[in-house]
Amino acid sequence: MKQFDRRDFLKSSAAAALAASGTFGAVSRVLAADPIQFFAWSAGVDQVKSHITAFEAKTGLKVAYGNAPWAQYRDTLVTKFVGKAPLDVLWVSDSWLPEWAEAGWLAPIDGYPQLLKYNADVDDFSTKSMMWKGKQYGLTYYTDYMAFFYDEEMLKKAGISAPPNTWDEVVQQSLKIKQAKLSEYPLMLSMARETWLIEFLSALVFSHGGRFVDDGGAAVMQDKKKGAYEALTWIVNAVNNHKIVSPACVEIGELNGLKAFTSGQHAFAMLGRYRVRTLNDPKQSSVAGHVKQGLMPAGPNGKNATVGWNRFYGLTTTAAKDKAKAADAVKFIEWFGGKADGKYAFQKLMFMDVGSGFAVKPLFQDPEIIKTYAQYSDIKMYEKQQALAQKKDVISPWFGEWDEVNGTAWQAAVVGKSSIDDALKRSADTWDKLRKRA
Repeated sequence: MKQFDRRDFLKSSAAAALAASGTFGAVSRVLAADPIQFFAWSAGVDQVKSHITAFEAKTGLKVAYGNAPWAQYRDTLVTKFVGKAPLDVLWVSDSWLPEWAEAGWLAPIDGYPQLLKYNADVDDFSTKSMMWKGKQYGLTYYTDYMAFFYDEEMLKKAGISAPPNTWDEVVQQSLKIKQAKLSEYPLMLSMARETWLIEFLSALVFSHGGRFVDDGGAAVMQDKKKGAYEALTWIVNAVNNHKIVSPACVEIGELNGLKAFTSGQHAFAMLGRYRVRTLNDPKQSSVAGHVKQGLMPAGPNGKNATVGWNRFYGLTTTAAKDKAKAADAVKFIEWFGGKADGKYAFQKLMFMDVGSGFAVKPLFQDPEIIKTYAQYSDIKMYEKQQALAQKKDVISPWFGEWDEVNGTAWQAAVVGKSSIDDALKRSADTWDKLRKRA
């Protein structure tokens, strides 16, 4: 199937939208001065509706809430933007921010001090994930990071008293576990071509002290001293030399990796931090009660860093142009992304009900959250690792196109179809070409 780039996608979306422009235009004229138009993906729907009801009761304002499945959300929103459908506030992924900001669909919130004041309580990587070209585009409601988990019981059986703190120790402990015949491939690593792949790769690169690009946006992934070379070398050796990671890792997606770890096949796993609830749920995991979170192992020239991601409430440029509409939309954003009646109510609600992570640091001291999290993990470790999380450095308008090439290049090196140098050169050349074209 032909691969379409971003320009092709926008053109096709525009064509589809224009075909329905009469409908969108009519809806826009009818609702322009009515409710706050809010659109999100279909997650935490009951919680969102509940918080909207409280907002309407508190402010007297009305909200028109719509949603779409995550898998179709980006395409749906692009079509709405191009068709000028009524949109005031929406959920935004950090991965789409540059594209949507460059297209003129999102408005920065720098002119609203009532929103910016919450930055003081938010983890730094989360705030940075909402910024593009020096401007901030929203308030977070959900954030999380790639975590390192281990099966404490399996380690004990192998005579290991503490989890690894470095990637070298991961190798040493994994070899010991293999020798004890407790696991054929002690480390579960998912490297299938899917949206999760950049999260896994970024965690490995950051923990080795590397970068994909520098602060100026130029590719450094190919640099042996400050790029991704150490991280990719470690994976290649783990698969082909030490044989502590399955060669089938390039076909294992995040969900299948989760299932493999819950079945007791592995001693270590990299997974989204929120997965700990599943890992320690007896109804879903055969290793429940034995899974602990450790710090992300550090490379020889790195630290215990990991990658974080962020989802936030964004303000559309259409709403920002209307002073009265903008004022209402800002109240709505604060109610959800900031405090409601003096409390970080929505973030807490989402954590308690569905386990979503949060970026507002005061919630780590909330007694109810501490008590709830203690049922399946250590909140101090949760907080400690989050403080070491970094935003993805490759998020750009051309991220999607580059990500396809980068993922394939890393996979080729892992399975021996490419050298490490060639794989990273291909990734870097693609990045520089796309960056120059943009």
